[in-house]
Amino acid sequence: MARARTKRSFGQTVKLPSGRYRARYSDPYGRLSDDGKQIRHPAPYTFQAKGDAEAWLVDEHRLITGGDWTPPADRTAARRMRSQTLGDYAPGWLANRKVKGQPLADRTRDHYQDLLDRLILPWFENVELKAITPEAVAEWYDTAAADRPTYQAHSYSLLRAIMRTAADPTKNNGRPLIPFNPCGISGGGSSGTKRRIRPATAEEVAAVVAALPERHRLMVLLADACALRFGEVAELRRHDVDTNNAVIHVLRAVVRSKSAGVVAKAPKSDAGIRDVPIPPDILDSVIEHKQTYAAPGADGLMFPGRNGGHLSPSAFYGKISKRRRGKPDTRGWGWYEARRLAGRDDLRFHDLRHGALTEAARHGATLAELMALGGHSTNQAAMRYQQASSDRLAELARKRAEARGWKAPEA
Repeated sequence: MARARTKRSFGQTVKLPSGRYRARYSDPYGRLSDDGKQIRHPAPYTFQAKGDAEAWLVDEHRLITGGDWTPPADRTAARRMRSQTLGDYAPGWLANRKVKGQPLADRTRDHYQDLLDRLILPWFENVELKAITPEAVAEWYDTAAADRPTYQAHSYSLLRAIMRTAADPTKNNGRPLIPFNPCGISGGGSSGTKRRIRPATAEEVAAVVAALPERHRLMVLLADACALRFGEVAELRRHDVDTNNAVIHVLRAVVRSKSAGVVAKAPKSDAGIRDVPIPPDILDSVIEHKQTYAAPGADGLMFPGRNGGHLSPSAFYGKISKRRRGKPDTRGWGWYEARRLAGRDDLRFHDLRHGALTEAARHGATLAELMALGGHSTNQAAMRYQQASSDRLAELARKRAEARGWKAPEA
């Protein structure tokens, strides 16, 4: 069947065998294809009526004369990009995400990927960005991880950040992918419940230490007395521990992530690099451990693993003993078993650091001194003008040692 062609002053309409109409026009700049033929620009779809095809040509001609024309195929591709799903958009967002101009830390990226995989994408993966409404977000929020408030808050904060970027024209070549951020739940990024920490007493700490393998006992003492994090303790080297001047130089921490493995790196902020005084009541323990268990050489790890590398968390934390009906009881070991024996199944290793800072505050430490001791950096500008005195920190360490029963030797 012959096709009916209609000539116009601009463009051409063609009736197809199906009865629908196709519209196209020659390139307004007279450009040629690689084989020397004139380039034609067809409509991205066919039309039910001839008048609709002609109307499309009129609109195209208006764009050309107004100086706003781009090839229809390019505009179609742009529309498809603007209509991408969250599953299309999220991987690129995560790969390019930066905080204060720096790429995400490995563990942060792993955490975000876990939230996407477990809580966000199962619901929104195939939903177009522009179709994610406040109502859809509210329904998801009330359903996903409703019984885990921390996960719920973290996943909501992540979705809100992704959608905020999608709505920002400066992040999308001048054109927002969505008209507004649909994540507007008041307080949605807060879990609302904070775990109440009960600091360990001196007796409880002593009980935990006594139940641990000797090579790991100092780790607990350093967390409790010097407010060190697990990663900071695990990365300590011989040259970081100055027993002559009773000070620990905290310069690095070891972190573990699924994507990067085991990595030793500097703290997130300058405040994390600090000198921490060693309280006099544990100085002898530090000296003995350094002589007995630290790896050889100035760069030797203070707490090496069995294979000579960094101590793995599982090797320190161990497992709790269990009674089993009809079977031999399992024997526990490590941190989990030690805290059970001390009657503190709720105690986390990080709680020791919390207790150290709480005790320092109780003995009169100022905010700047607490930030210096803990390596916090909530207000970097203020910290530049509030430098804590190392002598004052040493005095605080002595006071806390005395509170635990230590007495200064007589002169």
